[in-house]
Amino acid sequence: MRARQYEKHIHEDIAMKSNIMKQFDLNGTVAVITGGGGALCGTMARGLAGLGVKVAILDLSLEQAKKQEKAIVDEGGEARAWACNVLDESQIKKVNDEICDVWGTPDFLINGAGGNDPRGTTTNEYFEQGDLGKEGITTFFDLDLKGFSFVFDLNFIGTFLPTKVFSKGMAEKKKGAIVNISSMAALAPLTKVAAYSAAKSAVANFTSWLAVHFSHTGIRVNALAPGFFMTEQLRFLHIDQKTGEYTPRAKKVIAHTPMGRYGEPEELVGTVVWLLSDASKFVTGIVVPIDGGYSSYSI
Repeated sequence: MRARQYEKHIHEDIAMKSNIMKQFDLNGTVAVITGGGGALCGTMARGLAGLGVKVAILDLSLEQAKKQEKAIVDEGGEARAWACNVLDESQIKKVNDEICDVWGTPDFLINGAGGNDPRGTTTNEYFEQGDLGKEGITTFFDLDLKGFSFVFDLNFIGTFLPTKVFSKGMAEKKKGAIVNISSMAALAPLTKVAAYSAAKSAVANFTSWLAVHFSHTGIRVNALAPGFFMTEQLRFLHIDQKTGEYTPRAKKVIAHTPMGRYGEPEELVGTVVWLLSDASKFVTGIVVPIDGGYSSYSI
């Protein structure tokens, strides 16, 4: 009797584990990733392709998108690269039509296109009276409207327009998932980067709004808020090029990150898989910090 009960328990345990793993199954689905030629979203693209997802890599630079496409294909995955300006709605629609012709209506959208511009950034963390009119110092009063608008448009409008285009097909088939890329700057504005912080806050707010708006359609909308990840772009700003040591700003980042290090791009993939898969089918409207504890730390 005990042997039969034990055997039944083992079979039930195996079945439960099998059902859990099935919830993460993304094989055969189609994902669109804007900014897919970059380090973070390129890593997401490769991670998803490794799970059998057909990945449409969109980037302003076709060359960068093609590099990610080749990496995926060389690893046995399926991917296609498209040049796409996320601020050009007609171009986005054209790419959507081409993706639908190749693979059918996308199941997922990752809005990864974004970035910053020096014209929307101050030189110093704090404004001091002596900075007014000082050569080489950009204060709040010196911020360039075109630069500020560029950063806001790239991050927010560059999320809004692709969502408007690619989510329509999801709504028609009553199923889909969208993952936006917000930032630590949305949770608490980072010093200096005024335009970027404002734009990423807008992305986080839009994520919550759209999650509610789409809640009856079968489309879930969530966002990632990456902490500090050591990409090449960040390495240039946070590593002293002469000494190879952390810059003063980088030391602040590490001091406020309880795990005491920068993130690696691969550490974003698990959360992306969870948010796209049925494992999170009752999750919508959240912004997930992936930051080594940065957003939780307070002295």
